[in-house]
Amino acid sequence: MWDQLPALAGVVVGAAGSYLATSLTERSRWRRAKAERWDQKRLDTYASYANALKHQINIAQRMSAARGFHHAVDPLPPEEGLAQLVEAEARRAAEWESVLLVGDAETIGAARTWHEAVWNVELYARGRKEDQAGWEKSVARMSEARDAFYALARRDLGITGPPPPSGSWPRPWQHEDAPG
Repeated sequence: MWDQLPALAGVVVGAAGSYLATSLTERSRWRRAKAERWDQKRLDTYASYANALKHQINIAQRMSAARGFHHAVDPLPPEEGLAQLVEAEARRAAEWESVLLVGDAETIGAARTWHEAVWNVELYARGRKEDQAGWEKSVARMSEARDAFYALARRDLGITGPPPPSGSWPRPWQHEDAPG
């Protein structure tokens, strides 16, 4: 029996080592899969929130264009757009709850700054503000807030490099042949 003890100890040590290695590998695989699922969930949440807010922006800019503020080429009469704007805000608010659940603190802050900037643009769409200089500043602030949100969302998702700034391509209303 004593002659077999080293062999038996080797089997026990080998089995324990194999169990430990398998356990650590599986635990690591599970953590990676969990991280990937949450990364995908954050990506989906950020994209859905941004799309909801962009829809809201589109309606507000079209309504504002009908009031003489040029940032959309297809004006929407305010009386027609108001119901759409209310629906878009409700959708954005629902998406906001998901951002609050899965976003990191800085990205949530940037998202809040962005939608508050959109609310300021909506004041022009609703006819509560009328100064052209204020409109231009509000649109610029909204674009800066959008850029900050995307930069922080990308960082949270581990995507390297900044997104292109929102003012880096021509706008339809900036062309000579655009209606005006």
